[in-house]
Amino acid sequence: MDHSSVTGRQLAAARTLAQMSQAEVAKAANVSVPTLKRMEGASGAVPGMTNNVAAVVRALEDAGVMFIPSNGNGPGVRLRDPT
Repeated sequence: MDHSSVTGRQLAAARTLAQMSQAEVAKAANVSVPTLKRMEGASGAVPGMTNNVAAVVRALEDAGVMFIPSNGNGPGVRLRDPT
């Protein structure tokens, strides 16, 4: 998925699905907690440096989250099937 199209709400939802705290995601992505909070607070596309957004998305994907691009019904997230 193109990281530039990820929304703040997707990041927050993904973190919740992965059952991770902001501190855990921030540590896994090597970004600060305030940076992650700003990203999650975005109403649209995530602001910030591209490499930081990519690192957060990668950390959440590593935790089993799949980012679903908008397909006419809006963007979303879901957990990967563990099998």
